[in-house]
Amino acid sequence: MKTKQLGCALLLVFLSFASTIAQTNLEKLVREGVAYHDAGDYDEAIKMYKQALKLDSKSSLANYEMSLTYFSKGEYKKVIKYADAVLKQNTDYLLQAYMTKGSALDLLGKTKESIKLFKTAINNHGGHYLLHYNLALNYYKLGEYQEAEENILKGLEDNKNHPSSHFMLATIHNQKGNAVQTLLASYFFLFLEPNTQRSRDALQMLEENFAGNVSKDENKENTINVLLSADNDSQFGAAELMISMLAASKYIEENTDKSEVNLFEEKTESFFNIMGELNKEGSKEIWWDFYTTFYYDLAQSEHLESFCKYITQHNNENAQQWLEDNEAKLIAFEKWLAKN
Repeated sequence: MKTKQLGCALLLVFLSFASTIAQTNLEKLVREGVAYHDAGDYDEAIKMYKQALKLDSKSSLANYEMSLTYFSKGEYKKVIKYADAVLKQNTDYLLQAYMTKGSALDLLGKTKESIKLFKTAINNHGGHYLLHYNLALNYYKLGEYQEAEENILKGLEDNKNHPSSHFMLATIHNQKGNAVQTLLASYFFLFLEPNTQRSRDALQMLEENFAGNVSKDENKENTINVLLSADNDSQFGAAELMISMLAASKYIEENTDKSEVNLFEEKTESFFNIMGELNKEGSKEIWWDFYTTFYYDLAQSEHLESFCKYITQHNNENAQQWLEDNEAKLIAFEKWLAKN
């Protein structure tokens, strides 16, 4: 009897040891595949993943990496096949599998199916900000801006430091013609992502929305035309009016000799102060509770210049040089941020 028990124990140890070796070999093959993927050699990466799947066809890791590589190759039906294998296991890499499958469905022209998938993921696994962002992106593509905004705001509740969410929020309100919301979201996007291709687009949104529907009448000297929004009774009506006044101020004599850099910093400071003075205390909306609170505190600090130079650095040699020459001010700004 003891001999039989010992034999069973040795068999279990052997099986455990063999399983450990197989898992180690699988992970090694996947690492090699990832290295090929990162080098752009997708076919070799797929060969490695196939070898890994021979060791364990249910491996969530190998199936996910396979789906990701096929995504990079643009073979979206295969993306779905391997992402589904991950989702079927319902263990690891679920978020990643939902993301790749949802994006593949969208790129196959099945945007509504993609929306359904992301909704299922949110309902079953919680409202991760990336799920909300991708769901919002699909709604945005369909022109359903209200649904897109609702999901962006839910995602920002989970992570307010996600640049793409702020960028989309700004873009949605720019499409709607809402200057205040566009400015608020654009500033924070640039604070998080100041030096990319999207930064140029965000800076353009700032410039266009700060124009405030103001123009100078070339036929009448000293005449400035201000087109007021039809929505001046909204919670942002007063701020919209003040934006127009700020835009008109560039034409007054005392400002005609100021550089665009100085005018931008002055408008930014005035806008932040105006929003702070209009702040709806007790409001939990992101416009007041998050953006306005941060910007108003910034306007009252000594770091507004650092902020303005930092967010305008994309393709701006003046701002880039200032940042290089004022390291101490940037360090002080960073310390202030850490406390606020």
